Amino acid sequence: MSDISALWEAESIAVIGASERPGALGRKPLDYLLRYGYKGRILPVNPRSPEILGVPAYPSVKDAPGPVDLALIMVSAERVAGAVDDCVAAGVKLAVIASSGFAETGEEGARLQDEIVAKARAGGLRIIGPNCIGAVGYENRVLATFSPLFGAESVPFEPGTLAFVSQSGALGFGAASLALERGLRPGWVVSTGNDADVTALEVLRELAAVPEVTGLLGYLEDTPDIGTLRELAGSGKPVALLKSGRTEAGGRAAASHTGALATDDRVLDAALRGLGIVRVDDIDELLDVARVFESDRRPTGNRVAVVTTSGGSGILAADAVEAHGLELSALEPRSKEALAEIVPAFGAIDNPVDITATVLSDPSLFDRSLDVLIADDTVDIIVAAFCVMAGPDVEKAVNALSRAAEKGGKPILVARTGADFLAPDAPRDLREAGLPEYPTPARALRAAAALWEVSRPRTLPDAPRPGTVAGPEAGAGEPELKRLLAAAGITVPKGRIAEDAEDAARAVAEVGGTAVLKAVVPGLLHKTEAGGVEIGVTADTAPEVHARLAALGGEVLVEELIDQDGEGVELIVGVHTTDLGPVLTAGLGGIFTEVLDDVGHRLLPLAPGEGAALLSGLRGARVLGGARGRAAVDVEAAADLLHKVGELVQDWPAGFALDLNPVRVLPRGAVVLDAALGHTVSEEAGR
Repeated sequence: MSDISALWEAESIAVIGASERPGALGRKPLDYLLRYGYKGRILPVNPRSPEILGVPAYPSVKDAPGPVDLALIMVSAERVAGAVDDCVAAGVKLAVIASSGFAETGEEGARLQDEIVAKARAGGLRIIGPNCIGAVGYENRVLATFSPLFGAESVPFEPGTLAFVSQSGALGFGAASLALERGLRPGWVVSTGNDADVTALEVLRELAAVPEVTGLLGYLEDTPDIGTLRELAGSGKPVALLKSGRTEAGGRAAASHTGALATDDRVLDAALRGLGIVRVDDIDELLDVARVFESDRRPTGNRVAVVTTSGGSGILAADAVEAHGLELSALEPRSKEALAEIVPAFGAIDNPVDITATVLSDPSLFDRSLDVLIADDTVDIIVAAFCVMAGPDVEKAVNALSRAAEKGGKPILVARTGADFLAPDAPRDLREAGLPEYPTPARALRAAAALWEVSRPRTLPDAPRPGTVAGPEAGAGEPELKRLLAAAGITVPKGRIAEDAEDAARAVAEVGGTAVLKAVVPGLLHKTEAGGVEIGVTADTAPEVHARLAALGGEVLVEELIDQDGEGVELIVGVHTTDLGPVLTAGLGGIFTEVLDDVGHRLLPLAPGEGAALLSGLRGARVLGGARGRAAVDVEAAADLLHKVGELVQDWPAGFALDLNPVRVLPRGAVVLDAALGHTVSEEAGR
């Protein structure tokens, strides 16, 4: 048993602050442990009572017979430090601090919380909380909680395979109650409160090692640790997270185009997507995903076949397939031939397959149609959608679906649009058959997309190689940055700094006779808006342009003019550091970067092929392939550039913001036209 796993494996539990007073929070855990049949040792701690609820009590946890696997601290905030000292002295390895009055109350509470955590760590004690409702492990009936959920008259207590960890105790146990109402069976529910020591992610990582767990569900409020996220993703267990704070403008930003576009929430989305962790938007969606996580059937692809008794349900399902990034299977020709022999003439054999309401008079239609789809190699997931079927008809459909699932091993999700009173036993029967059920096709397809997200194969990033190009000096300007880029094998325009007006004319001639002149001024990121860029400069006009740009207060850079025919496409590429690590951002660029807002984000280092995947996922990806008569550009070169940029910055110290805008992608090759270096700053500091 590890320290954290005591939350569900503890063989002895001390309740510090135990009480016999009706309604007292210190009584509830004792009530629950006794009521639900906990088999381990219960150790109430109360210096004024020798016995509580018929169980011998002790003045201090130090006086209780050891070992004590888990302590539940339920005393006032000012007494928590003493309770922690006692736990350390007694050799307790894990304590749940249910008490409130810490960081959630302000600066003084945060100071007290830090002191208690430091004291616990020094004594080898891990802390869950403070300000949390506790934890429940169903299999061993470990109820280290005061949640009112378990005080209800009738609470299902059948151990399940789902683990739910929540920073918010009330929300966590509220969601658990909704899960029970929907027929889901959590096996582990843990609240972590302020996450002062052990975090919700750490608990999820620990639960991922439990063989019986089939799905991990979490509610987070704090920015997760990327290292723990990666370990969690690498566990092989499906994970879905509900992370609050999508609309907050706070968090990290960077003083550059790419930093402004890469908000914390977008970065987290990209990180989770890259790791194969599902992010959901609300409790309903979390529970819908939980239902599909209960089954161990996994798809090998994203191609969906829909079989329905209702044309309307089929259309809605087809719409949802596309909306959730799945693919409607075209079905094999032999499948269509077989379906033509099964489906009534007024039905449909093209996916969605509509077997019509004729199934009510001929239940074999379901069996026979499902047999065809199960055998079709172009089908990875099956969604069965039927409406207002009642009693025996639903039972026959469930039996057919169950047989098909057992026969083919492919995941089958059910969209049953109809009230439960039409078929009261259907939810139970579907659950027992391992068939996730949803009231609408859209919800079934959203769950199917989540199932594919956690199932699809992923290529992990290569181990970072030692950097070969030193990072820039603080305040480095465009010329120095371009020297670094060129040293990393990234193409930049030919050019140099012009010392004076006459030298500018010579420099223009050196780069081909027509050039771009730029003002290199510290802190000037938006050169075009400040009038700091002049395009199409000749040797004759260079002196005048040089004089004007030099007046802005810096040097003047002369560079060759790239893509005079306008055949290329402009991208923005950049990297800035976040709480999750360095993030690469790329998308359609140029002067309309913020307006178009068509960018993708990836945590560094990139996995093989990830640069190409980022570019193909842009809304404007078709522009790169040639649109409206334009020539296609070199997407391969652009993807290669993304990987080289990622490798270039891997050893740069945290806090930088590299902005390459624009990057010109040509029919052959890609060139960085402009480069700027800023620093990641908090939004508050930037105001």
